[in-house]
Amino acid sequence: MHLTIEFGGGLELLCQSVKIHHVDVDMKPGEDKLGMRDLLSWIQTNLIKERPEMFMKDDHVRPGVLVLINDCDWELSGQLDTLLEEKDVIVFISTLHGG
Repeated sequence: MHLTIEFGGGLELLCQSVKIHHVDVDMKPGEDKLGMRDLLSWIQTNLIKERPEMFMKDDHVRPGVLVLINDCDWELSGQLDTLLEEKDVIVFISTLHGG
């Protein structure tokens, strides 16, 4: 499944400062849909290059990370249970700032 994944608010630093990733994610055998739970696992394995604890805690994104799926807050679509479709755009933005 072809997806666009974007990182902002400092999260791009975890991916070697690359903000936008055009990726192809394979679905699990026997499944015809990709869920956010599986995508997060894929991102942690394939995109996050350093300090993965700044992006995820257990199987969920850390508090303070806004997740948008096609410009809609993922809390409105089911969070981890959200099913993705071809060419969806998933954005992760950190709302926490140091100082």
